[in-house]
Amino acid sequence: MHDRPNDRLAILAYDQLKTFEFGIAVELFALDRPEVGRFYDVTVAAVTPGPLQATGGFVVTAEHGLDDARGAGTIVVPGWPMDDGPLDDPVRQLLRDTVDAGGRVVGICSGTWAVAAAGLLDGRRATTHWLFAEDLARRFPRVQVDPDVLFVDEGDVLTSAGSAAGIDAGLHLIRHDWGGHVAATIARRMVMPPHRDGGQAQYVSAPPRQAEDWLAGLQDWVVGNLDRPLALTDLAGRVGVSPRTLTRRFEQSLGTSPGRWLVQQRLARAQELLLADDASVEQVARSVGFGAAVTLRHHFRRQLGTTPTAYRSRFGT
Repeated sequence: MHDRPNDRLAILAYDQLKTFEFGIAVELFALDRPEVGRFYDVTVAAVTPGPLQATGGFVVTAEHGLDDARGAGTIVVPGWPMDDGPLDDPVRQLLRDTVDAGGRVVGICSGTWAVAAAGLLDGRRATTHWLFAEDLARRFPRVQVDPDVLFVDEGDVLTSAGSAAGIDAGLHLIRHDWGGHVAATIARRMVMPPHRDGGQAQYVSAPPRQAEDWLAGLQDWVVGNLDRPLALTDLAGRVGVSPRTLTRRFEQSLGTSPGRWLVQQRLARAQELLLADDASVEQVARSVGFGAAVTLRHHFRRQLGTTPTAYRSRFGT
């Protein structure tokens, strides 16, 4: 797990502000969170300070300019006007300087436009709302646009799909910075699942409509039985298909295999248990179906780049 950037976070505001995406960013990062303790130090910074027209026919007044966002560890771009005009030089420079200084830039929904226009996505994966994915790929041909995922984390650049997927991306960011317990606490406040993907994967494929019912039922059953030594045949038998068919439909719906998805579920539960009480690593490993601490440590190191003990020490209360 990477070291957390500095805790200063700036949310960009602009004329014709996308209010839902802006509200997501404020709800995720800017509210007072006494129940989680130390959290982000947030500034709302406008391209042009003062009154800004917002979608919905009202006006938002921003007190701070872009200079007040300089030095922030994270810049959030909550939507952006989708036209063919060039990105303002001050915005481009702010985004590039933030990444160059070791910080991150987050584009929510059409906010990916600004991130791409700043040149931060050239040769990299990114996503946006599926309705706009073709336009994004046409305008920025060097960007590897993936329209089938909720968000893409490239380390110093994070992009999300349609508006509500910004919540998934934001919770992922919070989970990385402050740990699973804090992300779960904020998700509960928002009446949201802490992991819509069920794990810590860097991207999540959106299930096709025809697969949602059976897949959601299988996912719920697996999450309720993680302490069991589940095999591919167990999952396939649960939904009445062959292991080969289940693997194919998992790949089509989630972009991953049943085995990798199951490991993600076990890791996500292990992270929660490590922060919830003082159970030993061996006990946690057994309770999430890994069987032994050595297996849990292996997957923890491989997927998260740390150990269960180090994770608990860093993020535990």
